[in-house]
Amino acid sequence: MGFDWREIFTASMVLFAVIDIVGSIPIIVDLRSKVGHIQSEKASIVACVIMIAFLFVGEEILKLIGINASSFAVAGSFVLFFLALEMILGIRLYKEDNPSTASIVPIAFPLIAGAGTMTTILSLRAEYEKINIIFAIIINIIVVFAVLKSSSKIEKLLGENGLGVIRKIFGVILLAIAVKLFGANVKGLFI
Repeated sequence: MGFDWREIFTASMVLFAVIDIVGSIPIIVDLRSKVGHIQSEKASIVACVIMIAFLFVGEEILKLIGINASSFAVAGSFVLFFLALEMILGIRLYKEDNPSTASIVPIAFPLIAGAGTMTTILSLRAEYEKINIIFAIIINIIVVFAVLKSSSKIEKLLGENGLGVIRKIFGVILLAIAVKLFGANVKGLFI
């Protein structure tokens, strides 16, 4: 099928909701206050490389361990479902240790290209063309870079309530996408 603006837009919105860079602004600001400068360019490039590599290698890993794309997409829909619940309800189902430095590791991985993002990329792979997912990843990395560069300004502009509202809106979108992903792939489990 190839290049499709609708697929790029949908995949971009899904990744934007999962990466949740706007919701991560408080974490980024906290890291910046602890360690000083955050290398926005380096973190963005490394996250992009990780995500695109996982788009291609992830499917091969699945084949190697004998899991089909439908099974992974259904599993991914559960991960997206719980991520959406966290965003909507303001609870933490999964808590990571606080990083001690703001190098590539806490920003690029797992903050940007974490487990939820990887699961989402492979789940999207079951439904969309690779080229459209690559464009969606690049669009998100541009947004991530812009947010990392101007996180303190965005935090002041939106305030705590504004960030909370954005987080909840994207949580609802993510929840709907999780339900759609489950419905589209659950039949493939029984074939």
